[in-house]
Amino acid sequence: MPEKPDQFFQERLAKIPRLQELGVDPYGAKYAIDSDLLAARKRVDDANLEAGQTTDMTARVAGRVVALRKFGKATFAALQDRSGQMQAYLRRDEVGADVYKQVKLLDIGDHLGVEGTLGKTKTGEPTVFVTALQYLGKALRPLPEKWHGLADTETRFRQRYLDLIANAEVRERFVKRSQLIASMRRQLQDRGFIEVETPSMQDIPGGAAAKPFVTHHNTLDVDLYMRISPELYLKRLLVGGLDRVFEIGRNFRNEGLSPRHNPEFTMMELYQAYADLDDMMQITESLISSLGEEVCGRTQGVMEDRPVNLAAPWPRLEYMDLLVEKTGVDPDSEAALVDAARKAGVDVDGLGKWELVDELFSQTVEPGLWDACFVCGQPKEMAPLCKARLDAPELSERFEAFAAGMEIANAYTELNDPVEQRTRFEEQAGGATAAETGGRLDEDFLTAMEHGMPPAGGLGIGIDRVAMILLGAPSIREVILFPQLRPRPVGDVSAAETGPDEDEEGKEE
Repeated sequence: MPEKPDQFFQERLAKIPRLQELGVDPYGAKYAIDSDLLAARKRVDDANLEAGQTTDMTARVAGRVVALRKFGKATFAALQDRSGQMQAYLRRDEVGADVYKQVKLLDIGDHLGVEGTLGKTKTGEPTVFVTALQYLGKALRPLPEKWHGLADTETRFRQRYLDLIANAEVRERFVKRSQLIASMRRQLQDRGFIEVETPSMQDIPGGAAAKPFVTHHNTLDVDLYMRISPELYLKRLLVGGLDRVFEIGRNFRNEGLSPRHNPEFTMMELYQAYADLDDMMQITESLISSLGEEVCGRTQGVMEDRPVNLAAPWPRLEYMDLLVEKTGVDPDSEAALVDAARKAGVDVDGLGKWELVDELFSQTVEPGLWDACFVCGQPKEMAPLCKARLDAPELSERFEAFAAGMEIANAYTELNDPVEQRTRFEEQAGGATAAETGGRLDEDFLTAMEHGMPPAGGLGIGIDRVAMILLGAPSIREVILFPQLRPRPVGDVSAAETGPDEDEEGKEE
């Protein structure tokens, strides 16, 4: 009969006083390493050693114990850090009988620092032949059974730390995500943009049509809203004379969960004075294709095992042409829109004309926009912060960029006429965001515009979705370290506590 999970915990907990009796702090202290494990392993490889050959090269390294094979007088421990794994060979005759008592108390999951000489075992494995060791962090809970192939989705997302321990490709994906953001930041700074920070809690959420999260400030005794976009604050900075600004940060939208939606997501948003939509197109296609080349070595992404071409230049397509071509609907007929939306599986209750158009486009056109492209000329009613086209005033000077069947960026030639902006805000006052805030207009933003806002281009890029495509992740949860999940049922037992933690048995090398 298998033991209860808490018994594994208790067995490990009982080792704490035993280590302390040996004069060992189970949770260690600062441990100065001279290299990561990959670099130490490379030193061995570069030495072109024969199997069983050792050197006088020394190393001082640290990592988590991810495999153990214990024998009477010797122990093999596989250590892992962010760079990779390396074997440590601990012999009683080398470290001494007293220190070897500590080795006997090692468990998979413990953090250990070791120093010794480098070489290869008889089987040719690069190894640290340990002369001294230090406990750095005793693990009280075991890794899940078969942790080295952890595939349970619930556990992977809910206990991301186990996912990172178990799956090297996951660790690498998040390292590359960080590199993508660093590259984006560097490229924008090279273009003369400065990075700024704007409020995450706003009195009136603006910049997008989305349902906000509500919070409360106790001291001021006012409700505030988690931002759905930083747009209106970044435009205030244009008014203030900061001509090129960008922000990389979290936005919050109180909407559904899906493989392509998380209520908390990362955006890069920028504004450039004296620019327009053409400038935003150039920045977008150049930036994203450059990210692919620099971080991934290619301008091609992957989704659903299909390649996604991200190389510049991207084709320019017309929004209404795509909609009519795909659905055959007359966009001037609301009845036709309702009928087409129903056929596409859209719940039409309570949707106005332009919401119907948006939903119909999302359901019928977007999935076919696979290689990167710009979709331009949305009706101006769908872009209240955007200038109208000079050649077609009923359309907006806007694009949405799509790839892998989803929107990855949105850009405008920004409206800078404060009188027109007020009129559009008033027309929008019945929308989803305005309904949450009692239809209040952002008078402070309008006042800022009345002080003179320069013509400008604005751009927002969804970093999570771009990362999905470039890194070949099938779900947005695969590129967000801690995605939003439903609360765990009361009494649910973690998958990390459902299996024994026995040492691997093996033949002494």
